[in-house]
Amino acid sequence: MRIGWLKCYSPKLKYWLGCWKRSQESGVRRQGVHVEIQVPAKSFLDLTLWQKAHRFVLDVYRFTAGFPRTEMYGLSAQFRRSAVSIPANIAEGFRKSGKSDKIRFLNIAQGSLEESRYYLILSRDLGYGAIDHLWNLLEEVSKILEAYSTAIQKNRN
Repeated sequence: MRIGWLKCYSPKLKYWLGCWKRSQESGVRRQGVHVEIQVPAKSFLDLTLWQKAHRFVLDVYRFTAGFPRTEMYGLSAQFRRSAVSIPANIAEGFRKSGKSDKIRFLNIAQGSLEESRYYLILSRDLGYGAIDHLWNLLEEVSKILEAYSTAIQKNRN
């Protein structure tokens, strides 16, 4: 008989507690414990999504600092504005009480993310620098944002 992982759920915390396991092959009993606690975010600063989006903004500012001066009020400014809009809308939506308000701000953040994706492509095509790091970070933010939006939509509250 093999006993696996016991999953315990609390509305405010998720616990993953390992229970006694018995290996069929050796008959040896072992105790393994793995605890993962997810505490609800008290501020948008606690959200991994916001932290990674903020990191993207900082990296965009560094990247666009190397653009030609002719782009100061063009691509550079547009790119920075769209990048800043991502974590700003995540932060603004965080404190909204209604699900529809939260989703609206996350949708705006998603739109700004796609705008930033285009500016990355344009920057690469204009030869303004390598975009691999920014592209990977933006992909990560996009996946987390999608998962966060889906979780809020599926939440019953």
